[in-house]
Amino acid sequence: MTVLRIGNASGFYGDRFDAVREMLTGGGPDGAVDVLTGDYLAELTMLILGRDQLKDPAAGYAKTFLRQMEEGLGLAHDRRIRIVTNAGGLNPAGLADALRALAAKLGLPTTVAHVEGDRLPASEGVLAANAYLGGAGIAACLAAGADVVVTGRVTDAALVTGPAQWHFGWGPEEYDKLAGAVVAGHVLECGTQATGGNYAFFREHDPALLRRPGFPLAELHEDGSAVVTKHPGTGGLVDVGTVTAQLLYETAGARYAGPDVTARLDTVRLTQEGPDRVRIDGVRGEAPPPTLKVGLSRLGGFRNEVVFVLTGLDVEEKATLVRDQVEDALTGTDARPREVRWELVRTDRPDADTEETASALLRLVVRDPAPGPVGRALTGAAIELALASYPGFHVTAPPGKGAPYGVFGTAFVPAGDVPHTAVLPDGSRVPVPVPARTREPAPVPEPALPQPLPPGPTRRVPLGRLAGARSGDKGGDANIGVWVRTDEEWRWLAHTLTVARLRELLPETAGLDVTRHVLPNLRALNFTVAGILGDGVASQARFDPQAKALGEWLRSRHTDIPAALLPDVAEDFR
Repeated sequence: MTVLRIGNASGFYGDRFDAVREMLTGGGPDGAVDVLTGDYLAELTMLILGRDQLKDPAAGYAKTFLRQMEEGLGLAHDRRIRIVTNAGGLNPAGLADALRALAAKLGLPTTVAHVEGDRLPASEGVLAANAYLGGAGIAACLAAGADVVVTGRVTDAALVTGPAQWHFGWGPEEYDKLAGAVVAGHVLECGTQATGGNYAFFREHDPALLRRPGFPLAELHEDGSAVVTKHPGTGGLVDVGTVTAQLLYETAGARYAGPDVTARLDTVRLTQEGPDRVRIDGVRGEAPPPTLKVGLSRLGGFRNEVVFVLTGLDVEEKATLVRDQVEDALTGTDARPREVRWELVRTDRPDADTEETASALLRLVVRDPAPGPVGRALTGAAIELALASYPGFHVTAPPGKGAPYGVFGTAFVPAGDVPHTAVLPDGSRVPVPVPARTREPAPVPEPALPQPLPPGPTRRVPLGRLAGARSGDKGGDANIGVWVRTDEEWRWLAHTLTVARLRELLPETAGLDVTRHVLPNLRALNFTVAGILGDGVASQARFDPQAKALGEWLRSRHTDIPAALLPDVAEDFR
């Protein structure tokens, strides 16, 4: 069979609007891809769509995608490109109907199918409960001739495994091939993060190259191997480093379990095949687990915040004064919020030449199950001090009345309890069978580590002088992937960056459950930090609620690195 070229034009709801046109037209009149995917869903997005649907039962899908299709449907039709997207969110049938109406308005013969069944009955207080489906329903829709396939909550990689199953005719137990597609799908799912976006070593490349990275595509082969690349002439870059970074993003151990297959990340091989071309092969797969992950989106309560600006001298004393004043105003009243958090951020500098750089920020965050305690009770306590507190009193913005916040949780249900269904272009409904064989994932024993480097001189420099990192969120947990680029660097990293050392470098992880996973093929370590994000991104329990910069904080921390691994030139270690 021919190579299947799959491109991606969206990594999240709100990604670059014109990426769809760029990917549909980037390869010339015949198109450079066979299938264009778009990933619009994340944990926070499901909560946003759930709130939309509370206001309007006909809503619940990514409206941006529908606007993109006003031009995209015609371009895809002219170039014979299929489109597969999870933009259906909580209402894939509604988006499918809207696309049919759009195609009719444009005079196009576009056929639309959708996948449903991921929406499960929600318990009290839960806005939406959605199971993560695999790619088999997508494959069935494509096999029935659909030009556009819309899904709700599927795994991000399913947008690639589905078209691959359809194109190559893979059976459900061709685990190695499916695992290769899962890995390719994971690389593509976040868009430009695979082509130089958010890349740890960005300083090593021409800034003009990274100003507008192109979106990635994968040339998928029948054996499950793939080459990750991008359209010629687009910005960014594709190298082993950018692909490694994305592979480590929001993953954990060596077994990457999904509804189609459990992919073994410890078997992945990456090879630079040429400029902007990285081959992925060697991926092994195992039977999928017997259960499906379910994302639970619910309202957690109400939150508000006030940021006090403390300028010039006596910052600590000013913070103590206003904190005590606000606490006095809240204490002993029925309106005191259930959770009150203070954080002093020392952004100030001594003898600063601008007022802003002479100022620190004192952040007050409150949460409560009811809206009242985070509204007038808080804003009154804060703003009534405007003429009665520390010298130079002001805030970054007037506090509002408070807003609801969300909580994301997970559960697992037997795969047979989820009615995974492909709704074909003619309206017929095809049930998707559950896997005949399953396997409970278990941790992989830690592989043998390489021989440590011999003792020698060291230099105390930031870890990021040597190592790249990328971090992200999974509910209330965070992951930090750390990798290096040579075997000698790996010999050092594998023995040095232990769980204990990570806790020393990142004191905020002290007291939390931290797990280290070793991936020698990638010269990488992947750490899972349980509970650091509280109830997840929507609860905004932390300054960096999605842990996007947790890896960069780690890279900025100073540690002793063998001098032999560092270049003999003067560096700026700021």
